[in-house]
Amino acid sequence: MTIGWREWVELPEWGFRLKAKADTGARSSAIDCAEITELPGDRVRFTVRLDRKDKKLITLEADIVARKRVRSSTGLPTDRVFVGTKLRLAGVEKRIVVSLVSRKRMIHRLLLGREALSNDFIVDSSVDHWATPKKPVRKSTPP
Repeated sequence: MTIGWREWVELPEWGFRLKAKADTGARSSAIDCAEITELPGDRVRFTVRLDRKDKKLITLEADIVARKRVRSSTGLPTDRVFVGTKLRLAGVEKRIVVSLVSRKRMIHRLLLGREALSNDFIVDSSVDHWATPKKPVRKSTPP
């Protein structure tokens, strides 16, 4: 499946969708979190920023699936917590693993790295929104 460098994705287990940047230069994926609190039993509570202005926030809990040292786009290594969830994009559903990190200064709340893209997606970096519309499709509400 070909996708553009930026697409709308759904994270159905978490109940929202957001615009994501497909980045073949990044190994792992990352989602923008305002707060991250580790809990007993290898669980984590985290608050996801759904927009750049902190107007839309959602707090979730998940099992920690990994802890890794990741080199950020600035080149600095940081220790991160990773959680798993389901990704839905262009008719493809798959399990992905994302690191929890502040991406407040970044344009996109979700970065999809090579591990999430592999085996299912080819990224056409010359195209913005190949598989999804540029503007989100509003779901109609019954009268």
